[in-house]
Amino acid sequence: MTSDATPRLPDTRTSGPSPRYRQPFYRSNGFSAALFLLPATSGFLLFVCLPVLAAFAIAFFQWDLVGTPQFIGLRNFAALLKDRVFLAALWNTAYYTVGVVTLSVSLGLLAAILVNRAIRGIGIARVLLAMPYVTVTVAMAIVWRWIYQPEIGLMNALLGVFGIPGPNWLSSRVWAMPALILMGVWKSFGYNMILFIAGLQAVPASVYEAAAIDGATGYKRFVHVTLPLLSPVLFFITVISIISSFEVFDSALVMTGGGPGTATTTLVLYIYEAGFESFHFGYASAIALSLFAVVLVVTLAQLAVQRRWVSYD
Repeated sequence: MTSDATPRLPDTRTSGPSPRYRQPFYRSNGFSAALFLLPATSGFLLFVCLPVLAAFAIAFFQWDLVGTPQFIGLRNFAALLKDRVFLAALWNTAYYTVGVVTLSVSLGLLAAILVNRAIRGIGIARVLLAMPYVTVTVAMAIVWRWIYQPEIGLMNALLGVFGIPGPNWLSSRVWAMPALILMGVWKSFGYNMILFIAGLQAVPASVYEAAAIDGATGYKRFVHVTLPLLSPVLFFITVISIISSFEVFDSALVMTGGGPGTATTTLVLYIYEAGFESFHFGYASAIALSLFAVVLVVTLAQLAVQRRWVSYD
């Protein structure tokens, strides 16, 4: 008589690796991700982080990049307060930023509302309006120099049609900065338009239908529905527009060279002149840190104020 309690042999077959098995790191997903990120990370560390750290250090030295650096403490920063060119560049940069941000954001929103329609050919209109943003700034500045020519320029020719005598734009201390602002607005508002279009298309149609049922007119729907729902996009566009406007350099360099006098000298242009023309790299680094401080303060102020008018609901 056989017994049913015959002991069974353990099953030695395995369906996968042992729990104690550890895959080599070079075959893991983390190692593959690190390889893909290595070029971008190396470039960021080498061309962004290292120069920023060097600027913080060099700002406390007097150095012409050839001789031995001489530590002078805070003297570079103290000299900025007495430097009329630096104060003029600070004012010019603020003037340019206010003009470009105000006009480019407003025109970008207006253009987005106009082209946010499902009609034939609207895609071509969007491309044409956004094309200046992807155009090389230096090439565009050269074209705008011709547009601003007092005798044969297109701008004065258009003004002449209406009987308005055009000024000598780039040689006038009064009109040189507005000329740069106009070109900056033309270049940047297309990018703002694209972001606003994305925000408008994310607004549910049911919200507008409910507002129409309540009797809201087009203006009231824009003020009480569109703007509140677009406030996160508007906040983002305002922040990046201010930061990019504070960094204006190439258009001022190509079109006016900072002149006439210091009428269009911006902070970044003055950094270039102090560092790469006068070889005062310590002083140039102090200007760069001052620009960093101004942008940081403005950005933090925007972050503090945005809670009052930005709605994420």
